[in-house]
Amino acid sequence: MSREVTFELCAETLAACVAAREGGSDRIELCSALSEDGLTPSHALIRAAVGLGGAPVYVMLRPRAGDFVYSDGDLRLMREDLAHARSLGVSGFVLGILKPDGRVDVGRTRELVELAAGLEMTFHRAFDQTPSLEEALEDVIAAGCRRVLTSGGAPDVVAGAESLRRLVERARGRIAVAAGGGLRLANAVAVARITGASHFHGSLRRKVSRAAQKVVIHSAAREEFVVEADDVREMVRVLREA
Repeated sequence: MSREVTFELCAETLAACVAAREGGSDRIELCSALSEDGLTPSHALIRAAVGLGGAPVYVMLRPRAGDFVYSDGDLRLMREDLAHARSLGVSGFVLGILKPDGRVDVGRTRELVELAAGLEMTFHRAFDQTPSLEEALEDVIAAGCRRVLTSGGAPDVVAGAESLRRLVERARGRIAVAAGGGLRLANAVAVARITGASHFHGSLRRKVSRAAQKVVIHSAAREEFVVEADDVREMVRVLREA
């Protein structure tokens, strides 16, 4: 029996966005530099991704690599990027702001939620670095976020599946919990069944040789990756039937 699920493809290029649209992804998290776990994408890429139509686009607000404790200057950049991306027609944003002690910075997060003014805000996997996931969940809700992306505090969704299950139960009816971090076609059924989640997130990248490449979405240290629309389509099918 199929169930209602939401699958979000994490994309860092227009080619990946095309694969998301053709494969039936429900939404796109748009970022740059997946090698750094995602940074704010260029305004040109945002405009092009939104222009494709189909899956709604949610833009990463992360002005630099490294930790998630931001200076006033960092926050100014995030505000400006949010305002510009909003003007380009995005459907929401993805961020993660922590205090020096590792807890969620509720005040600064709420400020950006309010600046987004009605567009959905997701709190990303900075959540997994907090000292208490239960406390962090309540803080993210208090800040006004409508979704949290997490691997259950573990390195990936397989290791964190039981923790994710508890978070899904705790959050039910208050905020969407998206299982993300190491989600693969090979483990999607197990993750879906253990966690009971209805929101899922993954990049579905395949490493390929230059001779075999079709759509290159990342290249570093001689590694190249592609996203195939067929893989997106299969992930959506598997999650709905899990």
